[in-house]
Amino acid sequence: MQPTILGFDPGRDKCGIAVMGLDRTLYCHQVVLATEAIAAIEQLRQQFPISLIVIGDQTTAKNWKQKLVTKLSEPPSIVMVDERYTSLEARDRYWQMFPPQGLQQLLPRGLRQPPKPIDDIVAILLIERYLSRLAQ
Repeated sequence: MQPTILGFDPGRDKCGIAVMGLDRTLYCHQVVLATEAIAAIEQLRQQFPISLIVIGDQTTAKNWKQKLVTKLSEPPSIVMVDERYTSLEARDRYWQMFPPQGLQQLLPRGLRQPPKPIDDIVAILLIERYLSRLAQ
């Protein structure tokens, strides 16, 4: 399996996590409680050859970066990525990944709210931003 990147959208209460290959194949994505994030990352590192963690640079990012460095066994490299506007992008991406059903279809796009947290989709977008930056 090719090297993978773990995207991490840190938060106070919950965190988004995604694992993607260098070819942009998405292997998994999930939202976890902040208290369970380190354990979830360790578990994913056992499943996938994660060579890099890409973390959003807003809110609690500096504290989380330090926590990852100190709490993870053999922490991989960590790169911070601009996280601005990812929540808006993630909402649009959610509806691309999970097209609206039933009455949701009748609502204008801007009024649709995803029925679950989208922090994991933000983590996907962070990886994509990092990979796009590499391609420039």
